[in-house]
Amino acid sequence: MWLPRVSSTAVTALLLAQTFLLLFLISRPGPSPAACGEERVHVLVLSSWRSGSSFVGQLFSQHPDVFYLMEPAWHVWTTLSQGSAATLHMAVRDLVRSVFLCDMDVFDAYLPWRRNLSDLFQWAVSRALCSPPACSAFPRGAISSEAVCKPLCARRPFSLAQEACRSYSHVVLKEVRFFNLQVLYPLLSDPALNLRIVHLVRDPRAVLRSREAAAKALARDNGIVLGTNGTWVEADPGLRVVREVCRSHVRIAEAATLKPPPFLRGRYRLVRFEDLAREPLAEIRALYAFTGLSLTPQLEAWIYNITHGSGPGARREAFKTSSRNALNVSQAWRHTLPFAKIRRVQELCTGALQLLGYRPVYSEDEQHDLALDLVLPRGLNSFSWASSTASHSRH
Repeated sequence: MWLPRVSSTAVTALLLAQTFLLLFLISRPGPSPAACGEERVHVLVLSSWRSGSSFVGQLFSQHPDVFYLMEPAWHVWTTLSQGSAATLHMAVRDLVRSVFLCDMDVFDAYLPWRRNLSDLFQWAVSRALCSPPACSAFPRGAISSEAVCKPLCARRPFSLAQEACRSYSHVVLKEVRFFNLQVLYPLLSDPALNLRIVHLVRDPRAVLRSREAAAKALARDNGIVLGTNGTWVEADPGLRVVREVCRSHVRIAEAATLKPPPFLRGRYRLVRFEDLAREPLAEIRALYAFTGLSLTPQLEAWIYNITHGSGPGARREAFKTSSRNALNVSQAWRHTLPFAKIRRVQELCTGALQLLGYRPVYSEDEQHDLALDLVLPRGLNSFSWASSTASHSRH
């Protein structure tokens, strides 16, 4: 076979050209990690109803690096409402995994074929769905408003949720429909996910007071928690749901601190709502650091405003994040709950009070004595992965 003769000069020139091309390809900026799906952080805010989770959700939603959805598994429970919390765990987990991966086709089983952003539960509380590329109601880095977003973005195509999700470095989901930690182990060990769990708890007595203000809205969920085969439960004089919520928090916290699996190391953080109410900026900085975010001046100003309002919030704001006095909100139950109910909650939730660091009251005088601190002091890292010894030695 005949081959053309190539001079050494031509070979040298060719090698130099290849070298320069290689250096150019190495040095030029590539697509962002969010666009590639690399290094994306997935955060699950794991809580229960009326525990301050809407507030914590907004702490993430308003961050410019976060794509946030509030309780996407609401769609599972409303579609399969004859099931129980335990039997629906896997369906909820599968939906959560798909949303973390920005695969919104998972909603095909739960939403109409022709759908808009407004078909998602509480879609307008997500800043990411009110700003580009999903909608243009707000600039991407601005603090959003649900009231402004709703009329402007409701009819935007549902497909934009997936496009928006893929453009962020953090995907944060708030869920109240997991009742143990073990069901999440497949997600924690999934190589496609970089999962962090923020376990948000609140004084059970405060939870009861808040639940009573939203009893009708919780009736369907109560039925699923109690396994009533589709029967809604508005009145719960035996406080069965509160008892189950307390038990679930104990199960989750103990699983995370008593001989946890290796894949949970550095991935679990327990946060008390009361600590957020008392020292919001310090707690939020720690929470952001845990999830790889930083506190911007704009967010700091917004957090101050939203935690220093004039009161505890009206009944019509039961599911809203409005400007309130956070410390007053955390103490409101001491003014309004009858002592008989407080005593009953303390009986049903003894384990949760002890494990999570809440002091019981033994009389109406103690209940109303606001100088008596019922939240036991704990450091910012008390509930880290390896905190089981420290957390139990204080009781």
